[in-house]
Amino acid sequence: MQVHHESQRPLDAALTLAPLRHGPFDPTVRRTRDGALWRTSLLPTGPVTQRIVQDGPFSAVVQLWGDGAREAADAIPVLLGEDDDATGFAPPSQLRDSARLALGMRIPRTGRVLESLVPAVLEQRVQSAMAHLAWRALLLQHGTPAPGPAPAGLRVVPSPRAWAAVPSWDWHRAGVDPGRARTAVACARLAARLETASRLAPDEARALLEKVPGVGVWTSAEVAQRAFGDADAVSVGDFNLPAAVGWALTGERTDDAGMLRLLAPYVPHRHRVVRLITLQGRPRAPRRGPRTSLADYRTF
Repeated sequence: MQVHHESQRPLDAALTLAPLRHGPFDPTVRRTRDGALWRTSLLPTGPVTQRIVQDGPFSAVVQLWGDGAREAADAIPVLLGEDDDATGFAPPSQLRDSARLALGMRIPRTGRVLESLVPAVLEQRVQSAMAHLAWRALLLQHGTPAPGPAPAGLRVVPSPRAWAAVPSWDWHRAGVDPGRARTAVACARLAARLETASRLAPDEARALLEKVPGVGVWTSAEVAQRAFGDADAVSVGDFNLPAAVGWALTGERTDDAGMLRLLAPYVPHRHRVVRLITLQGRPRAPRRGPRTSLADYRTF
């Protein structure tokens, strides 16, 4: 199946979908040498592989394979951010150059909660590199091959039942501590209820996610940004983000409270501001101590 998506405003498919990739070796997302972006998803109607190619400043061609292809085809406009309304957004003066370069960037909406929730849980309290390795290891072992002529190694995320059945030793071998493993399994067991969050108002949706023990405001924000297309969700509690926001907007470090004060004038576009900061290299304040060593829970 092939769909040609034509927008009425600039579209940069690669920038729009970039947050859906969890690390450079994510088995669910691949950028091939021909410039195509491949991604997989697991929908109620089944798995799907998508090959997305930008074919103009306002358009993209999407090829789809798998039982979930028709359902995914219907959702292409929201996936590519057609519902993302940036009306009234004026970027901070420090980010105007980035905003011009990212004119076609939107906030995507996948509508798939567990697909964003499990990797967000894996990224809690650890360095991103370790979380990305864990995500890759679990997908290669428990995911399923991508349908269609997909690049070798592309995988579809496990079903909720499969996630719930991952044995404790596989979580451990992937470098996931028992606390995060329990949270991920709890999310999988509650997946049917949690998936309804994509149909709720933003505050209600996040409140529903946060009822799961181990899912806090940082994790719910990470899901909201991807599954709900929430352009205002701020990842409060992130180890590096407050300093990056402070440094980008004031040239000084700040904490979570200071970050929220700096972003307050940009409601309801605070996540959009953060994305622009990320695009310009996520500036970091000068380090004042040694780099934190990577924690490998497999050795514990």
